[in-house]
Amino acid sequence: MTKLRWGLIGASTIAAEHMIGALRANGGEAVAVLSASADRGESFARKHGIARATTSLEDLVQSKEIDAVYISTTNELHRTQLFAATAEGKHVLCEKPLALTLDDARAMVAECRKRGVVMGTNHHLRNAATHRAMREAIKQGRIGKPLFARVFHSVYLPAHLQGWRVERADAGGGVILDITVHDADTLRFVLDDEPGSVVAMTSHGGMGRAGLEDGVMGVIRFSSGLLAQFHDGFTTKYATTGFEVHGDAGSLIGRDCMTQAPKGEVVLRSAAGEEALKLDHESLYARSIRLFQDAVAGKGAPSATGEDGVKSLSVAISAFAAARSGAETPIDLTV
Repeated sequence: MTKLRWGLIGASTIAAEHMIGALRANGGEAVAVLSASADRGESFARKHGIARATTSLEDLVQSKEIDAVYISTTNELHRTQLFAATAEGKHVLCEKPLALTLDDARAMVAECRKRGVVMGTNHHLRNAATHRAMREAIKQGRIGKPLFARVFHSVYLPAHLQGWRVERADAGGGVILDITVHDADTLRFVLDDEPGSVVAMTSHGGMGRAGLEDGVMGVIRFSSGLLAQFHDGFTTKYATTGFEVHGDAGSLIGRDCMTQAPKGEVVLRSAAGEEALKLDHESLYARSIRLFQDAVAGKGAPSATGEDGVKSLSVAISAFAAARSGAETPIDLTV
C-alpha cells in the first residue's frame, strides 16, 4: 500500500466527517488544507490536527510534502484546482460532480492522462457492501436477465448542508447535480450497463431557491433495454432509501443503502424463497482511499475513475435537459 500525503482543497463538511478519517485509516495523512477564508482554514486545521492551512492554491499544490489532493470545494472551482494540482504532478481525488459542463469534465480527465497522474471521482456508493453484493449476484445470474431497477434516494438535507446546494445555480446547486449523479454512477456499477437516454420531471418543495429544483423523478433507459426509475429529493424528512433490481428469475431488494454509512441489507427473492445476502460492511470512504492508493502504486484503478465521473455528470445534464423539454433525451457518454 502506498501511504499518501494529502492536501485538502476545501475545508468542507465531507472532508471533516468522512475523508480525513479515511485517509488516516489507510496510513495516509492530511498535511495541509486550503480554504478561501484564513480564519476558517486555521480553525479547521487545528480541529483536525492538520499541520498547515493556506489560502493560496499555488502554495498548496507546489508543496513537496504533498503527493495527492482531495478536492471538495464548490463544483465551479474543480476544473481550475485540478489543473493547478496536476501541473505539479499531484494525483487527484475529486468530488462529484466533476464540473458543471461535460467539456470541463472531459478536459479534466484528459489533463490527468496527459500528466500521468491518477484521477478518481469520489462516488462513494459503489463502495457499499450492499451494492457490491448486488452487482455480484447479477453477474452470477441469480436474478436472470435484469429488466427493471428502482432507486429511492430522496432524503432531507440538513440545515448545515443547505447553503449553496439550494441557493447557487452557478455552483452546481440543486438535487440533480447533488444526488442524481450518485444514482447514475451506482446504477452503472451495479448493473454493469450503460445509460442511453433519460426522461425526467423536477419539483420545488420549498427548499430550493432561485429556481433550483429540490426534487426529481425520472427513468433511464439502459443499453440492454433495462429501465431504471429514480427518485431524488432534499425535502423528505421521513423517507427511507433503497435500490432494487428486478429480473426475469428473481429480484434484489436493497434497503437503507443509499447512504454514506456502512449499513443496509439486501434480500434476494426468487422461486426458492427469500435469502439475505451476506454483506461485509466497511467504511465506504476508507475503501475508496485504499483503492486510490493502490492505483497510485500501479495496482488496479480507483473505485470510480475520472471517466466514471464524466458519465455520471452526463446523465445529470441530460436529466436537466429532459425535464426542460419533456422529451426522452439521449445521454452522451463520450469521454
